[in-house]
Amino acid sequence: MPVSWTILIVLALSGLGYLATRSRAVRLAGGDIRKLHSRPSYYGWNAALLIGVPALFVTAIWRFLWPATSPALISAVALILAAAGLAFALTRTAPDFRARNAVETTVKALLMLCSSIAILTTAGIVLSMLFETGHFFQQYSWTEFFFGTTWSPRFGGGSDLGILPLLWGTLYISVIALAVSVPIGLFAAIYMSEYASGRMRSIAKPMIEVLAGIPTIVYGLFALITVGPMLRDWFAQPLGLGSSGSSVMTAGLVMGIMLIPFVSSLSDDIINAVPQSLRDGALGLGSTRSETIRKVVLPAALPGIVGAILLAASRAIGETMIVVMGAGAAAQMGLNPFEAMTTITVKIVSQLTGDTDFAAPETLVAFALGLTLFTITLGLNIVALYVVRKYREQYE
Repeated sequence: MPVSWTILIVLALSGLGYLATRSRAVRLAGGDIRKLHSRPSYYGWNAALLIGVPALFVTAIWRFLWPATSPALISAVALILAAAGLAFALTRTAPDFRARNAVETTVKALLMLCSSIAILTTAGIVLSMLFETGHFFQQYSWTEFFFGTTWSPRFGGGSDLGILPLLWGTLYISVIALAVSVPIGLFAAIYMSEYASGRMRSIAKPMIEVLAGIPTIVYGLFALITVGPMLRDWFAQPLGLGSSGSSVMTAGLVMGIMLIPFVSSLSDDIINAVPQSLRDGALGLGSTRSETIRKVVLPAALPGIVGAILLAASRAIGETMIVVMGAGAAAQMGLNPFEAMTTITVKIVSQLTGDTDFAAPETLVAFALGLTLFTITLGLNIVALYVVRKYREQYE
């Protein structure tokens, strides 16, 4: 029996169990639901949870851990658990049974399980990267990885896997992207929240947020076909700084455009959340609107704005497609923004593309690169948390 059929049967049994136990509870109370400890629906939900949760949980875990197991065996175990849950629910059904307490306890346990999934997933990601990074450093010197200035992987031996060129390209492109997105996004948020009329805001904000829904591959094509040649013809070649359309500036500008809605939309919501009483107090003391925004509204909203900028920075550091099509794949260090460079994420993809040997350092280096990105993002979170706590205390 296919597992999908098993799931449907278990759900059907849960529905039947709900109806059967609910009717049984009312019947045992002689038709007077006032004699029941809980409302009749709680008796039904108790049965539905006892039938469905164990069977579906065992099915999911079994399929995940042992996918080669016979579907018939999984179906048999799931149906046995469902039948046992139905029998147990029917025997527990009685007027004095605390069905509401049992249901709320079960639902609370399910909510705790769901909330722990994110934590367990993060722990699993970190542990997998740590283990594979450990295998990499057993085969390759950590000093050459962190302080090497040459990136030249060669499957078969003799690779130079210095991270500094990749790290430089990642930070260079991200800084340009933030230099574009943060001022534009923040000024747009200030205008929409403090100056724009309700009608203008209802039009402008959705139009800005449309940028967030455009696939990154479309931004990459825009960088490759439009922005790159324009920067080359208008700036790079006339100034003698380069002749390629793929450059750090191309990727940074297009990525900055992509990040504008991340900054503007979140900052707008945060600025609107500042109490109106703070604005009224500043205006009542004689401040102009611009002074109120600069000295009252923005400082009060600063913790949230820092969070929005952090989100944009994390998005910039992890971007791949725009860099591939806009900045090229040259792992080099330089200050010329019109030269081609690359980032850590691009090289992670390239090292794991095609037929790879996961015992070779040329492949395992992708996990070391991923762990480095994770550490950088963690550092950004720590800095943002410090800023949030420092400035939040002034307004509590």
